[in-house]
Amino acid sequence: MSKPQFAILRFAKYKGPEISNIEAHNERTKENYASNPDIDKSRSHLNFHLITPEQKYRAEAERQIKGAGCRTRSDSVRVVEALVTATPEFFKGKKKNEIKAYFQEALDFIREHQDPKTIISAVVHMDEKTPHMHLSFVPLTEDGRLSAKEIVGNKKKLTQWQDRFWEHMVKKYPDLERGESASKTGRSHIPPRVFKEVVHLSRMKEQIMTLMADSNLLNKKSKMEELGALLDKYVPALEAMRTKLKKYDKAYRELSDENTALEAELKTTQNAGREKIANKLKYGKMEQELSELHALMDNIPPEIIAAYRRHTVGLQNER
Repeated sequence: MSKPQFAILRFAKYKGPEISNIEAHNERTKENYASNPDIDKSRSHLNFHLITPEQKYRAEAERQIKGAGCRTRSDSVRVVEALVTATPEFFKGKKKNEIKAYFQEALDFIREHQDPKTIISAVVHMDEKTPHMHLSFVPLTEDGRLSAKEIVGNKKKLTQWQDRFWEHMVKKYPDLERGESASKTGRSHIPPRVFKEVVHLSRMKEQIMTLMADSNLLNKKSKMEELGALLDKYVPALEAMRTKLKKYDKAYRELSDENTALEAELKTTQNAGREKIANKLKYGKMEQELSELHALMDNIPPEIIAAYRRHTVGLQNER
């Protein structure tokens, strides 16, 4: 049975110092990428822009915000990043121009729902496992307010983005599936708390990377203590979550085997039993949920693990 192909759109919000970190990743301005072992530098020349940034992300965001006359606080979201991709099966056998057309279609969709002038950069990465686009924009509303919350900020809004994105993309790519939204399914296979835990881990990772990016960290005792405390929470929680996900991976494999049998049964069953069997087919939903979880859990920077080891050794030496 061929695997379902899902159109994927995710959002992340950035406030300050971390904006330069995502820019370095998106624009490939570092010489080395130890934090992401999935990057194959021999393929980086295949990456391409659909929108090329005119200046640094943070500087462009501040320019737009000032131009709109918006006031900001230190915790104001200045940049929203949309990650656009699809499940790996969708890209199999596609040439670069076909892949480019997919992301251009996605860019056209976002331009319909967000002022094109607010878009800072749209870059497609071909040097990682699955082609994907990082599209960064300043969250200015139609009436010139800075409000990431209004644009992407609650579950209802996110579901609307997902629905509209699929409705737009499926016109050109009819094999793409929407997948049932979390609001409709209630995530009956994977409890909502698991998703909350993984999102919390992702936020902790961002905090750790921001602290570690401080070149003067070793001379700031309070920051070192903050980093140590975060590492003590993050790394054990990460390992516990990986163990938990293995259980869901096993359940998914069993479910996909059951699905294969149900698909065969569906072909031979008369109308009276078809609906009952069709209702049991949950394969696509669970695959989508696991893909989301693994995407959030993958690419844990090795320098975080190295920092944790140094931290624990340091604690042992103090005893």
